[in-house]
Amino acid sequence: MPKMKTKSGAAKRFKVRGSGSIKRSQAFKRHILTKKTTKSKRQLRGMEEIHASDVQQVRAMLPYA
Repeated sequence: MPKMKTKSGAAKRFKVRGSGSIKRSQAFKRHILTKKTTKSKRQLRGMEEIHASDVQQVRAMLPYA
């Protein structure tokens, strides 16, 4: 059998923690930041855990993670 390929787009967007949970970065923080409040931009910092309903799909895209 050939090796399974990792989806490169998913590899750039998701990281698997040591505990096995998957983290992702926040959306809406790339551009058009002038109209967003300082509070909303501050709350978009950091990483989030992906939703439970998406875990199976993301794991399929990252076979070796």
